[in-house]
Amino acid sequence: MTDDQGVFTRCSSSPRLGAARPPYGAAMSSTAVERTLPLEGAFNFRDMGGYPTTDGRRVKWRTLFRADGLDTLTGGDLSQLGPIGLRTVVDLRSAHEVAERGTFPVDDYPVTFHHLSVMDTTWDRDELARRPMSSTEFLHWAYTSMLADGAPRFATAFGLLAERDALPAVFHCAAGKDRTGLLAALLLGSLNVEREAIVADYALTEVAMPRFLERMRGHADGEAKADQSPRAFFAADAGAMELVLTDIEAAHGSVRSLMGTLGVTDETLQRLDELLLTDAC
Repeated sequence: MTDDQGVFTRCSSSPRLGAARPPYGAAMSSTAVERTLPLEGAFNFRDMGGYPTTDGRRVKWRTLFRADGLDTLTGGDLSQLGPIGLRTVVDLRSAHEVAERGTFPVDDYPVTFHHLSVMDTTWDRDELARRPMSSTEFLHWAYTSMLADGAPRFATAFGLLAERDALPAVFHCAAGKDRTGLLAALLLGSLNVEREAIVADYALTEVAMPRFLERMRGHADGEAKADQSPRAFFAADAGAMELVLTDIEAAHGSVRSLMGTLGVTDETLQRLDELLLTDAC
């Protein structure tokens, strides 16, 4: 449910710290400020808790997170993450990105680390320039292609998150927008989270993109890449995610059914339900 401003309404009673409520946000909101951890080395590290399902349950707080690149986390950032007790990090970036940028600092914050590249190459900005598309059209095409090419890897991610003692966990890519955004939509959809909430979760990344561009410009050749890349590369267009979900529902009936066709077992889906959903507000 949303209020007149399109923000998900809070529960009537706020969960206490140590129960369901994160220490950095309100009990139930879809605003980026209240979901995002204020870290120095990451700008899009967000709690996925609180979202409502179609059967009246909610996603647990402090259990599943989505993020941008985690290779520049500071000591202060790791201290902030300490109370969460992360156990698993799933890195969705390419081998090239990992080699160039590094990974989550496992030596300073021990976790089970999985590198699971869902795209072997990043998008070609020159090709997009030759075939102009709106942000909605481009992202719809890009996510459809990514899902077709990376389907087995997305299915693997489900299995990793459903493993014993895997949670709390975070999955991430470079900006926390495309690869991370698609996996987040698939996970939330498989949990039967309301469609409006899935799209809202994806679109929150739009707030974080100015910081992403700022960080990008700080890298070698980053200024030129930022200025020369199509604006669609930096968009988190809600309409594109709406189209992706519409396509999935038309072809498979539901996101949950799609994941079944990709090899995610009923046991894994049920396990994720048990781990990630709560009847509590």
